[in-house]
Parts: sequence; structure tokens; C-alpha cells
Amino acid sequence: MAELTKQECPMCKKKELSMIENEHEIPYFGKCFIFSVNCGCCGYHQADVEAVDNKEPCKIEFEIQKSDDLKVRIVKSSQATVKIPSLRMSVEPAVASNGYVTNVEGILNRFKKILEQQRDNAEDPKIRKKAKNLLKRMRKIESGDEKVKMVIEDPTGNSAIISEKAVVSKLKVKKSK
Repeated sequence: MAELTKQECPMCKKKELSMIENEHEIPYFGKCFIFSVNCGCCGYHQADVEAVDNKEPCKIEFEIQKSDDLKVRIVKSSQATVKIPSLRMSVEPAVASNGYVTNVEGILNRFKKILEQQRDNAEDPKIRKKAKNLLKRMRKIESGDEKVKMVIEDPTGNSAIISEKAVVSKLKVKKSK
């Protein structure tokens, strides 16, 4: 593990930033570096997961069929998009996107947080109602009463769903004009 402390934070400019790089061997995925940056003053945080070996852009599909599937391990790079197409939900990479290692349940919890915020804070009653209905479906998915497909698209190829049920294909990367 490599660690640098007392670095200048890009947000608050205080010398309270810690940078950590850790090397991990992830089963069925390979050797990875996990990077994180944290500011003790303003709370700024950035993290990413990067495979040691170069990978091809990939699309990974996984059908959540039962509650046991919530335990399946996921590696998501900061460049990856996570989608649940049947719920019309996706999380796109942004400037401050993080990479992380989690499981299916962790991904679903991230979507649930967004829906709970919409349910509780949206001005439009239609958006609040839609969020409530999607939260009901999420509970069905978690209990295994509803099947749903999760898709991760990663132009860096540094993401993975660690399951024999995961279907990996080549991601068709859109070229900019």
C-alpha cells in the first residue's frame, strides 16, 4: 500500500488530502489497483479501480433472479455506466465519478437512494409517484419476486460482475466526430 498525506486538496486548497493506492487480486478478474483520495477538511472524495492488464471495452449483463444474487461481487470503474433497462434507470459516469468494489445489493442501494430522494424531495407529484412505484419494484427484486437485468458498460474494460451467470460482450464504443 502506498499513501501520501498532507497534500493540497483541489477543492479547498488545504493540505489535508490523503491519497492511497492499494493493490488487490480479485478472483476471476485479476490484479487491480484501487485508488482513493480523501480530504479531511472539506470531505472531498474520489476513488477508482484500475486493472493492471489492458482490457477491451466491455458490456456485462447479469440477470438478478433471486435474493442470493444480491451477494454477487461487482467491480465498477469510474468510467462505467450502470443500467437497469427494465426500470429505465442508469447512472452515467461524471467528472467526479468513483470506481468501487461492491455487490449487486450495493448497486441496488445506490439506485434506491436516488429514488428515495426523488420520492421525498421532488416538486412534481408525478415524479414522486413514479419513485414510490420504482421503490416497490426494488423491494420485489431484492426479495427475488421480480427478475431484472443489470448492465454495466465500460469503455475501459475495468469493470466486472464476478459470476458464471454474467454475460460479457464487446462494447461498441461510439466514435466522436
